[in-house]
Order: sequence, then C-alpha cells, then structure tokens
Amino acid sequence: MKKYQLMAPGPTPVPSEVLLAMAQPMIHHRTPEYDALFAEVRAGLKTLVQTEQEVLPLACSGTGAMEAAVVNTLSAGDRVAVVRAGTFGERWIEICRAFRLDVLELAAPFGQTVPAERVAAALRAEPRLRAVLVQHSETSTGVLHDVRGYAAVTRASDALLIVDAVSSLGIADLPMDAWGVDVVVAGSQKGLMLPPGLGFCALGDRAWARTRTSTLPKYYLNLTEERRCVVKNEAHFTPAVSIVVGLRQVLRMLEREGLPNVFRRHDRLARATRAGAEALGLALFARATPSPAVTAVVAPPGVDSERIVAAYAAAHNITIAGGQGEMKGTLFRLGHMGYAAELDVIVALAALEQVLADLGQPVDFGAGVRAAQKVFAEKA
Repeated sequence: MKKYQLMAPGPTPVPSEVLLAMAQPMIHHRTPEYDALFAEVRAGLKTLVQTEQEVLPLACSGTGAMEAAVVNTLSAGDRVAVVRAGTFGERWIEICRAFRLDVLELAAPFGQTVPAERVAAALRAEPRLRAVLVQHSETSTGVLHDVRGYAAVTRASDALLIVDAVSSLGIADLPMDAWGVDVVVAGSQKGLMLPPGLGFCALGDRAWARTRTSTLPKYYLNLTEERRCVVKNEAHFTPAVSIVVGLRQVLRMLEREGLPNVFRRHDRLARATRAGAEALGLALFARATPSPAVTAVVAPPGVDSERIVAAYAAAHNITIAGGQGEMKGTLFRLGHMGYAAELDVIVALAALEQVLADLGQPVDFGAGVRAAQKVFAEKA
C-alpha cells in the first residue's frame, strides 16, 4: 500500500479538523446556529482579505467569482485591459469576450510578467479603459504579478483593478484596502484548505459605485443583491453550508497561526522547492517573481513532462500537475499551498529524484532534498 499525497496546485489537502467539522450533521441556513456561524465567517474573511468591505461567499468555483466581478462592474462594449501571461489570464479574456467587452491584451511570454509601467502606459494611451484584470498568482506558470504596482497606477485613473487571488489568498500578502485594489476574487480549494465549491468577491467603494451603472446580465451572481442579504447576516440563495462550516474552522486556524506567519511559511516552502529543483539541474519556468503557491519546473531536455506527472502517480501515489495549454509537455508543477509543511516538500523532492532516475536521467541522489533542508535550516 502506498500512502496517497496530493501535491497539486489545487485542489489541495483538507486538514482533518476541517473534515471533521464538515462531517457534522447538516444545519439549516435560516437558523440561529447558522446565523452565529456566518457572523464569525464574515468577520474572519474581512481579516483575511485585509479589508473593511464585506467579502461575499458564493456557492460556485473561483471562475464563478471571476465572472461575478465582470458582470457586476462592467457593461457591454466597455474597453478593458487584461494582463495575459498564463492560461488564467486567458480565462479573464474568455469571460470578458463572452460578455462582449472590448479587450486590450497586455501580453507577456508565459513565465514572465507585465511591468506596472506598461499598465500605466496603456492607461495613458487609452483613457476610456474601464478596468484592468489580472491574476495575483498565475497558477499555470508559477509567477507572482505585481498587483501592488498595478494598484498604484490604476488608482489615478477611472479603471478598476480586478484581481484574481484564487491561488494567492491566504498564501501571499494582498492587503486589499492598503494597496487600493478595487475587486478581489478567490476560491476555497487552494490556500483556504477546503474542497472546491466556494467563490469569494470583495469590492471596494469604487467598484460598488460601478455596480450602479453596470448593464451586463446577472441573476444568481448579482452582488448587489448578495450584499443586501449578507449585511443582514443572511444568504441570498442556499449557501454551501458544509463548506462554510469548514471555512469557520480554517479561519480559526489561520488566525492562530497569524497572517504574517502564514505568508512566511509559504515563502519558505516555495524557496525550498525551487532550491531543490535547481539542485537537481532543473530549470524553473518562472522568469519573473515566483509565486509562493506553486513551483513550475521545466522538464529535462527530451522528456515529456506528462511522463513525470504520470510517474509520480504510478510509482509514488502522489498527484502533481503538468503544464496547461501551450505549456503541456514542457513543465510540471508542485503545489505547496494551504495545508502544506516542510516534510511535504521533502517528500515531493525525494520522489522527484527517484522519478528522474526511473526516466533515465542522471541524478545526484539527495541533492534536491539537501538543498531544501538548507533553506529550512535558515533562521526565520
């Protein structure tokens, strides 16, 4: 028997205490018990997103939250800029075009990023831009985009900054109010250590003002109606009750650890993973600031990265992820987000050494693990 380990960039492992909380008997969402639960969750989400605004939980995936951000703040024909440097940047484009928005692509080669100065130049050249849409952590490439810089240049314009934080919330620092981010969207299955099924939207004052003029169609994802209910501590539609129960447990865990410590933990795990991969002679795919959520590694020359993903599963019962879209066969991705610790990284790298050897690659056994341990031995 081989112990199963989930080391993909989402969904991620769920802590046992969260699973136990969700396994409790179902409660109704129109009861005092749920009322107390939801009040605690609302307060905890504000702390997590670092905002005074309501953070609206939606029974949908992170992509549903992305769509909600678009349809509630924009109108058909609006001109928007999208930072496209990975497959989830492409998702922003697909959502915008589905709702007949006029998209300006700010593209960069996958693995790289778009500097804030380029966003500023686009805003100067096209003053009718209504929004800039970007990922914070681009999961497909392992790159962390400069959201703080983007916020600084959009604040002086009429354009909203809409940020996909699906793989950065609870992983990398993203102080919504302090940076002046207009919209933050996220999902439950990554840094929040929950099953898929909850999306989150937080809107700042500028974005809420824009909802009053937005003409795109919306019903289930109508955030104005959602907020009207949430401020009364109610759900607009039937919530994902069991996941919300688990969310309360997660928020308590994060509060005990402390957000600065959560961010430091993810940074250490990421640095150790990168050091281990490079010690084995592998190249990192991210050529800009790397994400603390996931490490994208280029497969050795002549090796299809899907064989590495398959070997992890077959030989070690470990699930990792391969490349997406044009990156398929080129890279593989090791997740280290949410319910992740130092020994998880050690296991992933030890398995990588064996996988490479089984695929006929020269391996200095112990080199990857040793490099990671050196990072972990550093004083915090």
